[in-house]
Amino acid sequence: MATITMSAAAMAPRTARVSAAKPAAKQFATGGRAVAAKSGVRFHARRSASLIVRAEGEDAAGGAGDAPSMSSDEGDRPRARGRGRGRGRGRGRGRDDGDGLQESVVEVNRVTKVTKGGNNMSFRATVVVGDGKGKVGVGCAKAIEVQTAVTKAAADARKCMVSVPISKGDSFPHRVTVKGSGGAVVMLRPAGPGTGVIAGGSCRTVLELAGYKNVFAKQLGSPNALNNARAVVKGLQEMRTYKQVAAERDMTVEELFAA
Repeated sequence: MATITMSAAAMAPRTARVSAAKPAAKQFATGGRAVAAKSGVRFHARRSASLIVRAEGEDAAGGAGDAPSMSSDEGDRPRARGRGRGRGRGRGRGRDDGDGLQESVVEVNRVTKVTKGGNNMSFRATVVVGDGKGKVGVGCAKAIEVQTAVTKAAADARKCMVSVPISKGDSFPHRVTVKGSGGAVVMLRPAGPGTGVIAGGSCRTVLELAGYKNVFAKQLGSPNALNNARAVVKGLQEMRTYKQVAAERDMTVEELFAA
């Protein structure tokens, strides 16, 4: 009959082995905090202590040998955080390149051109540029890299900038509903002081960069960001102030209201 020999450490209760390992775990946690404070990384004392307890228990049982050494860089390495989205947003919102114009990247999409030799993948960027004082433009461009597409779209938006009317209270002169490209339909309504920009999507970006502060806007048709942004610019160009109407009729503002 085979004889089974067990060491005294293995025959000891589990609670005793864990209590014996606690001083070592406490000492390791104290040293780990000091190292973490110097290196600037986050220290997980509970996780490190559990590893030490498990290693001491295996060593006492004689099944795993010496406890594996773990440096502070390996055990205290912070987890990578972030949303994990692959889409780039280019330059971001409200960037000024020194010419007094602010840029905002509305959308960046990956597009594919099907050719005889294969599929050519590239990126299409939609950028809105404005000065906040009545000038705004929408640009769109494609490139192999996202940053190049954003730069080209911003240059295209600067070429397409138009002047839009801003009435008293930083609002619209009157209401308008405009039909844009595709199925885009945008409704624009003036609002009183203190209302703010009540809009969403690309409509909000265009109105804020144009300089409006108290307006209503709603997308009634297609959710396409580029078509809606261009539809807003088209609707703003159709608006006329009292001074512009009086000048077109060869009248003064007082005569226009008197009539």
